[in-house]
Amino acid sequence: MNALQTVAADDNPTRPSDGSPHTDTGSARRWRLPRSAGWLGAVPLLVFAAVVFGLPAATMVFGAFMTPETMPGGARFTGANMSASLHGPYVTALIGSIKLSAVSALIAAVVGLPIAHAVVTSRFRALREAILAGAGVLANFGGVPLAFAFVATLGNAGVLTTRFHLLGHGWNLYGFWGLTLVYLYFLIPLMVLTLAPALEGLRRHWREAAHNNGANAFRYWMHVALPILMPSLLGGYVLLFGTAFSAYATAAAMVGSSVPLVTMQIADALSGDVLVGQDNVALALGVDMVLVAGLVMAVQVPLQRRSTRWLA
Repeated sequence: MNALQTVAADDNPTRPSDGSPHTDTGSARRWRLPRSAGWLGAVPLLVFAAVVFGLPAATMVFGAFMTPETMPGGARFTGANMSASLHGPYVTALIGSIKLSAVSALIAAVVGLPIAHAVVTSRFRALREAILAGAGVLANFGGVPLAFAFVATLGNAGVLTTRFHLLGHGWNLYGFWGLTLVYLYFLIPLMVLTLAPALEGLRRHWREAAHNNGANAFRYWMHVALPILMPSLLGGYVLLFGTAFSAYATAAAMVGSSVPLVTMQIADALSGDVLVGQDNVALALGVDMVLVAGLVMAVQVPLQRRSTRWLA
């Protein structure tokens, strides 16, 4: 009888030999997609990235190494555009943008750290959520409305300027430090949003362990918290630098060409306000900005990966 059951089980492949209920997995195997088909879901994203980012970038790089069609001889390959973008007023504007971005990002990082810590450690959840929501709004507030708000408040005829006679004390909104102050309006909230998740990742038992070993608050921050937060701090600084470096509308509406910035030079070259036929030089300046942004991203990505080892 046992032999007959064994033969019957062998003759019937859909029935397990141990008599347990059968689960038909053949259909699941037949309908399971191969691993290579999983890339099909990423095709729309790849096409979108190629059209929206890849095509403009390729056009910009191609135009940066070509002469204008209106020049004698037509369009031809040249390195004069890239060379011109690194000389004269163009390199001055590039250095000015780097300086403005570095200074404003540093101030925003230093000011944003204690604010983010106060928000994260707040016992009032409603206040914390309200501040983070407000920071999300302010971090994306810029352009002409922001420039108008500061001109009406701290301009030559602004409310606070006339009320406290700031012009007599050497105040100038339309200079380097005035533009830095305006940039801090959206860079500090952005730094708060960047550091809040990292500060939440600090474990309470780390502070307790440091306290049990005789460390005060200063030593805890210097030897425990700041070393752990340093990758996030540097990554946030790099993010702020890139944001300030690429800003255009706020500076254009407030200071114009009084502060040399590479974005202003690109706009002038494309519009032909200063020199005619400098479109390809503007594309070369765009390539310079992409290279600077690429260096920024090359620094930010490994810093983010390192910070996740401790704060994940």
